[in-house]
Amino acid sequence: MSEKEITLTTRHRNVRITDEEQVGQGHLAATGDLDTPISPGRMGGFMDVGKSGFERFMTRFLRKDKHKVGIIDSLKAVALSSWVNVFIVILPIAWAAHFSNTNNGQNVFTFPTTFALCLLGIIPLEKLFDYGGEQMAFYLGRDIGDLVVVTLNNAVEATLAIILLKRCELRLLQSTIVGVVILHLLLIPGISFIVGGARVLHQDLHPHLTQLNHSLLVMGVLSLLLPAAIFNALDRGTEALPDNASYIVNDNTRHTFLAVSRGLAVILLAVYVASRVYLHDPPGDNDTLAEHPDAPLALLDEEEYLKHGEPEVSQWVCLGMLAITIGLMAATAEWLVDSIEFVREDRGIREEWFGLVLLPIVSFAADGFVAIGYFLRYFFEHILGRKTPPATLAKARAIDLSIQFILFWMPFIVLLGWWTNKPISLLFDIFEVAILIGAMFLVNYVTADAKTNWLEGFAMVSFYSMIALTTWFYDGQKEMAEMLNAGSCFTNETTVVE
Repeated sequence: MSEKEITLTTRHRNVRITDEEQVGQGHLAATGDLDTPISPGRMGGFMDVGKSGFERFMTRFLRKDKHKVGIIDSLKAVALSSWVNVFIVILPIAWAAHFSNTNNGQNVFTFPTTFALCLLGIIPLEKLFDYGGEQMAFYLGRDIGDLVVVTLNNAVEATLAIILLKRCELRLLQSTIVGVVILHLLLIPGISFIVGGARVLHQDLHPHLTQLNHSLLVMGVLSLLLPAAIFNALDRGTEALPDNASYIVNDNTRHTFLAVSRGLAVILLAVYVASRVYLHDPPGDNDTLAEHPDAPLALLDEEEYLKHGEPEVSQWVCLGMLAITIGLMAATAEWLVDSIEFVREDRGIREEWFGLVLLPIVSFAADGFVAIGYFLRYFFEHILGRKTPPATLAKARAIDLSIQFILFWMPFIVLLGWWTNKPISLLFDIFEVAILIGAMFLVNYVTADAKTNWLEGFAMVSFYSMIALTTWFYDGQKEMAEMLNAGSCFTNETTVVE
């Protein structure tokens, strides 16, 4: 068969397909199934009939019989991938400011200055995560590529959680976990739905993924409801005092809830792994890494482009770049937490609001900065008359981030605490559990029909604003702080008191 290629126009881009792929189209045409438009991305499976899922994966990852990107070209593409990369020069200054604060206090750099420098330094690292994930999608496919992007986008929040665990800031850690989840459930997708739906009646979501996400989200949130329900159902006796938690909090109670939390953590991790297996290798023949038949056309076109388009970066250079970026980001995020701690102490901000609202927003600030930049660009293009067609596919990846955080990172933190003798449990403040349940119901109702509009996005942002407002006046349950005062964290606290 000849290697002749033709250009085919999709909804978004031009891609090239070979004669072999046209044979796949001819095969379907001969069967009489002509009711549904056929895209070459869906026909690519005819070339792989007889191959196992792993063989198809390796063929794509190694790009056999396709053009390979050189190292020099890859490094050049990474350097020129975004204008925000210029902020990378701030990283050494931010690090210098941190060590200056450690050795000299605020004599050279004030803590707000160090915080601003670290925040600006994280911006290009976040963008490199996005770019690296997009490039790896050429080698891994859209499905696994999305998983890589989601994991990398959660890297800052996960690093922040590990830092708080290391420092025994367990109550703040729990608040931050809930804050990260509701940020990605309400505020970020809500703003995306408002902006994306401003020019169209509604935007589409992947119906299959949306239905699965509903189940996973409910599962994750209910795992926090169970310990809270047990704790609040305990008999506190007739001599319970509202300002003294010692009557119900003791070593036996702590041990019980730690055991329950660790068991729940293992189950949550199993659910998350099973969900990924189901998505990437569903039942049926030759369905491994294949698009679901109910996927919106925009997603099919995207997979088509990823399969036939040319990446800008070699997969090996991309993996190395991501590894280096993760290391730089982890250190910079720790310096960021160091500097913002003084902001909390100086301003007298309540710990609950600090963890539920401020820290999650700070962790997202880099992405927000980049999003504002793109919004301004599109705004001025619109003013200048260079209008772009409205997107029909809603941007709801942030919901995937929240699901991964509550099903993977949260139980991972619990098990990591078990290993390091940090008594972090899944017994959360009842107020935090309540707002998580409310956010879950709202998101599931909004996405139930796999369609969104700007009004639904406005409702999500409004509910997040309600949470931020009420949290400002909330001090948290004293019992929760006492429940976490154990293990190596208890030892550290007593040492400080002495």
